[in-house]
Amino acid sequence: MAHQPNLLAHQLFEMAIAERDSLEIRLESEGDARVLDFAVGRAGSLEAGVLLGKICMGGLAQISVCDGDGTLGLKSVEVTTDEPLLACIGSQYAGWPISCGDYFAMGSGPFRMLRGEEEVLATYELSTGPQQAVGVLESNQLPSNETLEQMAAACGIEVSLLNVCVARTASWPGAVQVVARSIEVAMHKLNELQFDLRTICSAVGRAPLPPLAEDDMTALGWTNDAILYGGRVELVVDTSDEAVNAVIDRLPSCSSAEFGAPFLEIFERYNKDFYKIDKLLFSPASVRIENQSTGTVWDVGEIRNDILRRSFGIE
Repeated sequence: MAHQPNLLAHQLFEMAIAERDSLEIRLESEGDARVLDFAVGRAGSLEAGVLLGKICMGGLAQISVCDGDGTLGLKSVEVTTDEPLLACIGSQYAGWPISCGDYFAMGSGPFRMLRGEEEVLATYELSTGPQQAVGVLESNQLPSNETLEQMAAACGIEVSLLNVCVARTASWPGAVQVVARSIEVAMHKLNELQFDLRTICSAVGRAPLPPLAEDDMTALGWTNDAILYGGRVELVVDTSDEAVNAVIDRLPSCSSAEFGAPFLEIFERYNKDFYKIDKLLFSPASVRIENQSTGTVWDVGEIRNDILRRSFGIE
């Protein structure tokens, strides 16, 4: 593995510690592990969100919060990477459900490659040996010492090598790092469709940043809608046109029968059970694929600002 996402993320983690006062980040210590509270009980800052997103992607992507197109009056989160497999699947994907006693959080970040228990990591041989491990928890609580010890054991490391960032969804850092998943959502959908993710050479993603929600459930809905109805992803691939043709019609979120309602309405319809929702829904609204080996370009899906206005309560 030419790049070492945990090493790069660790450098960013140290940067977050050094700049924590200006970024409104708090350094907490539980046992020998280090925990950075990016925004557990407060709004936090956009700048911290950008750094959190970069940490989550193993230091292998550029992330920025910039002005949107003016249609919704919102900012947008833009992501670019030339290492999409490592950045998105090896690092960013929230594939580790962490449960210890009453504590639960979804774990993402490059420390998942030390644990190595996810099927997608095995498929693409994305694993690494013991080293400084960096992860991101989406939670409104800090993990206990017991939870940290459990996580370190799962990674096969001493707890002193564990570095964890925590942010609630209803915060600026939490919202930015979730909306920065536009490329990862597209890649996860492609994986579901049996497309070889190794053939994706580079990617750019953009999605609107919702208003700051008052609670995590609302934030969950809004950040999902930002990608499902406002996300635009552009991929450069090196494969056969047949490989793209086999998946392109099912790639955008509009390929799902669930498409058209704000995410929270769909979530409630299935009694808040993610696994009952049609998997085809979880993808960006609009996707462009360019095959660099043939020059063929596909452009599918559409941005639905009308649904975003309804979801976000924008007049």
